[in-house]
Amino acid sequence: ELQKGSLKKEETIRISENAASMGGSQIFLEAGEEMKVNDLLKGIAIASANDASVALAERIAGSEEAFVKKMNDKVKELGLKNTVFQNVTGLPAENHYSTAYDMAMMAKELLSHESITDYTSIYEDYLRKGTDNEFWLVNTNKLVRFYPGVDGLKTGFTNEAKYCLTATAKKGDMRVIAVVMGLDTPKARNATVSKMLDYAFNTYETKKLFDKGQAITELNLLKAENRKTAVVASESISTLFKKGDTIDELTTSVKLDSVELPLKKGDQVGTLQVKNGEELISETPLIVNEDVDKASFFTLFKRSIQKLSKND
Repeated sequence: ELQKGSLKKEETIRISENAASMGGSQIFLEAGEEMKVNDLLKGIAIASANDASVALAERIAGSEEAFVKKMNDKVKELGLKNTVFQNVTGLPAENHYSTAYDMAMMAKELLSHESITDYTSIYEDYLRKGTDNEFWLVNTNKLVRFYPGVDGLKTGFTNEAKYCLTATAKKGDMRVIAVVMGLDTPKARNATVSKMLDYAFNTYETKKLFDKGQAITELNLLKAENRKTAVVASESISTLFKKGDTIDELTTSVKLDSVELPLKKGDQVGTLQVKNGEELISETPLIVNEDVDKASFFTLFKRSIQKLSKND
């Protein structure tokens, strides 16, 4: 919603009685209180605030139930088959579940919105600073302070799920996501994730090929208002290989889809394939980074005249 512009970080949200009534971890919002989106995001990212999660869900979708539908629709869009959400807090509910793999894929999607780590990397901060009900936020993910490169993402705990963590760390151009579930203590959770991150950084390395948003090719559309439109990478594109392994021959190829106008910014128009010799390493969606409208009658008429004059 922030990326679409339908939600602003400086917008103030009035807290409903429903949001204020949430149990579990919270920032103790009161019904009728007003708080900026930016501060609610801090409450969620740093302190796992259930009340802030519900408040934002109600603002975006009108109700928590409607927002949960959007969550489940997004899971299907990502092709994840082992996740069903019943609420926005993660509190126990019947038929409410996920897996480590699905959590990792959701984390990957979340990290495509790069400003998320501006929030999840904060170790401590304050809400309502300087007021009588000032609230001290301390990150539930202690690895943000104690493991170099960790800048997210989220812890979780319920009696059923025990101690869980979807963590991410970045060193150089390499970003790693590690997911653990069902640990008995926070200490065990942190130690297990640390071992996984150590393994990843010690065993693998990456080679960056393209940045997110980098132009890869262009569309040349006769019936578009602007005939030429840049086609860009939807995310940064890197190769992953074991340290010491040889790369035979990296090649990239672009497959453009047949498109129908108009196109919206972010629409997929093709795929970039990366191969190591004959082995397919990755496929990444290619998108347009601006709206592409149908050409007006006047534009088409002008192009026809130009074509005729060239033929003459």
